[in-house]
Amino acid sequence: MVFSWRGGFESRRLLLSLLLLSAWEAGSGQVRYSVPEEAKHGTFVGRIAQDLGLEQAELVPRLFRMASKGGGDLLEVNLQNGILFVNSRIDREELCGRSLECSIHLEVIVERPLQVFHVEVEVKDINDNPPVFREREQKVLISESAPLDSRFPLEGASDADIGLNSLLTYRLSLNEYFTLKVVTKTDKSILKSLDREEIQEHNLLLTASDGGKPELTGTVQLLITILDVNDNAPEFDQLIYKVRMLESAFNGTLVIKLNATDPDDGTNADIIYSFRRPVSPAVLYAFSINSDSGEIRTKGKLDFEERKLYEISVEAIDKGNIPMAGHCTILVEIVDVNDNAPEITITSLALPIQENAQVGTVIALISVSDRDSGANGQVTCSLTPHVPFKLVSTFKNYYSLVLDGTLDRESVASYELVVSARDGGSPSLWATARVSVEVGDVNDNAPVFAQPEYTVFVKENNAPGCHIFTVSARDADAQENARVAYSLVERRVGERALSSYVSVHAESGQVFALQPLDREELELLQFRVSARDAGAPPLGSNVTLQVFVLDENDNAPALLPPPPPSQRVARWVGAGQVVAKVRAVDADSGYNAWLSYELQEEAAAPGGARSAFRVGLYTGEISTTRALDEADAARQRLLVLVKDHGEPALTATATVLLWLEDGGAAPKASSRLVVGPAAAAEAALVDVHVYLVVAICAVSSLLVLTLLVYTALRCSAPRGEGACVPGPARLVCSSAVGSWSSSPRRRRQRVCSGEGPPKADLMAFSPSLPPCLNSAEGTGEIEAGSEQLKEVRLHLKLCFSLPHSFSFKILQFQF
Repeated sequence: MVFSWRGGFESRRLLLSLLLLSAWEAGSGQVRYSVPEEAKHGTFVGRIAQDLGLEQAELVPRLFRMASKGGGDLLEVNLQNGILFVNSRIDREELCGRSLECSIHLEVIVERPLQVFHVEVEVKDINDNPPVFREREQKVLISESAPLDSRFPLEGASDADIGLNSLLTYRLSLNEYFTLKVVTKTDKSILKSLDREEIQEHNLLLTASDGGKPELTGTVQLLITILDVNDNAPEFDQLIYKVRMLESAFNGTLVIKLNATDPDDGTNADIIYSFRRPVSPAVLYAFSINSDSGEIRTKGKLDFEERKLYEISVEAIDKGNIPMAGHCTILVEIVDVNDNAPEITITSLALPIQENAQVGTVIALISVSDRDSGANGQVTCSLTPHVPFKLVSTFKNYYSLVLDGTLDRESVASYELVVSARDGGSPSLWATARVSVEVGDVNDNAPVFAQPEYTVFVKENNAPGCHIFTVSARDADAQENARVAYSLVERRVGERALSSYVSVHAESGQVFALQPLDREELELLQFRVSARDAGAPPLGSNVTLQVFVLDENDNAPALLPPPPPSQRVARWVGAGQVVAKVRAVDADSGYNAWLSYELQEEAAAPGGARSAFRVGLYTGEISTTRALDEADAARQRLLVLVKDHGEPALTATATVLLWLEDGGAAPKASSRLVVGPAAAAEAALVDVHVYLVVAICAVSSLLVLTLLVYTALRCSAPRGEGACVPGPARLVCSSAVGSWSSSPRRRRQRVCSGEGPPKADLMAFSPSLPPCLNSAEGTGEIEAGSEQLKEVRLHLKLCFSLPHSFSFKILQFQF
């Protein structure tokens, strides 16, 4: 290294760097501080919290933290007062080497909300490094025939500082033979002719001083030996050569071919080329020189990112008895090629991100770098897919991954993002990094049932606690927000609470009947079940359950009202005359309430004779089968069995006592004879029978007309509204010998009977009766108790099918 050339170059580079630094500072919008190297621990650098606009009280709650890229823990922040201070020893030469600019880049991150700041701390150089010579002693060979003002290069000193602190000056110890000149390198020249016989060796001290304050110095001992004979040294055509080499050059690539000339003859003109000692290890690793041809070639890998400039000192030595040398310097500038792909660093991932996060929420911080320079080191970032995220540039090569749209975890639960970084080289290189963004769930979906209403059929007399149905609701959310709990929507059922009838399991949704249900008391139980999730706030929905209680044959027929203990019958009563009637009712419905009557065997005549009485199978009327005679016992005890049509059938028995009496003539015009206290009451009604017959005929006609009009309107309605739609039809019918009866406590079934006027009753038929043939015949019979009244019969014949939603009742009147 030639000091004189170095000193001029250093001055110009220092001036240019100061100009560039001042221009950069004027255009930068970042917070900048400066601190001298070697500052003591705790040295104040700056009020970083105040300069960043942060309150001291919010540093800890907002998780204030600072990261340094390559700076380690040199600087630290006091979270109590927000002051940036020196934490450990800062050596500028160790941190930045010979670079004119030396800064510590800090990345300050605070959360809630997430913010990032970039702070630059410039490390200023102090004069803490003295000039240093490579060797403690330099040997110089000088021919005694060397003319005055001959120059001999010396190796200069180096100073690890920069700027004025590295600006070196040299001085030589006092002597009468040599002087020191600094031009392009450190030379010494001869002031006085040399005489080897007078002085063979000269010992001089070379001192190098830097420009710092205080001034630091370094020394080297010069051992000058005076040689005889060969008085011409090889010479290069120029002292400094400049060469540009691509860092991608292959091993063995020619760097330069040197050519030195020596005016001597013979062996004194033969030249040997070599690197001038001491040789830098970097030069020895990267280059080789041919001692005969002077060719310098590459032998190691060149890397622009590791070293941008090589300074190679070469000497050419002749083969004279007293060898003489010529010197030159080759400056090899390494030219960057795009051989480094960008590097991506992802920090501060704020995951998972809630699906209700606002647009602009910062998810991650991304930094990119490229070791190349120029266009090869200019990196652009892109993101795929773009929706619903984007990259926002916050600083040079720093980006923030932010939310750019709305999120819906139920549609997309996670995103696989690819961050691509591409440099500006040709061809360009790129790198990718994957970011998995998981979307956090919020409770934005209420539980949903498959349908708004369910219909459940349950047989009555169920076991307490039996499972009757299971409701299920689905919640599109996740975890706690999707955990559904079921409950009853409490209400009153009559005078009792709904919870006394049914309960629902909170987790499974199973509905249980808490007590046996009785159709005779409750036909339909309608209630709502609520499904509510465990989110905050919780969301819920309701579903309606209609529980229809199905009838079972759990009620035996009941006699209503109880028959009188005995009936008196005249012996002259003819065959077919009704002498008594058994009335019964069943609290069940349908087939379970359809009653039939049978006469037990003990009513048969003694000796196997034909019994004088029979009972109507479905009417319960006891009538004579033949004319009574003197042979019949005066006291007739009839046992009537009343039986329903359930499975199994339930029965009840009624005992009717008949007293046969002699005397009295048979009424001429009566087809029925009623004996006993009720005869007077029946005679009182004879006068009004005519009016009742007319009224019944009018009501029957009006009923038929109403049914025909209603049927016509239903059949003319659009298909799907209920009337004439194909499907199973239900027919309701009755016959002259059949009837159904039900409990008087049911709302839609009534039985009107009494012990007042005889043979006057009203039978009502339920729409839930078993189906019959395609025709139904209703017969109304009016029987008069005197000759003046004729039997009037009204026959109604209906031949049409009724839909399930239509109720039809046939009334049978008897008087």
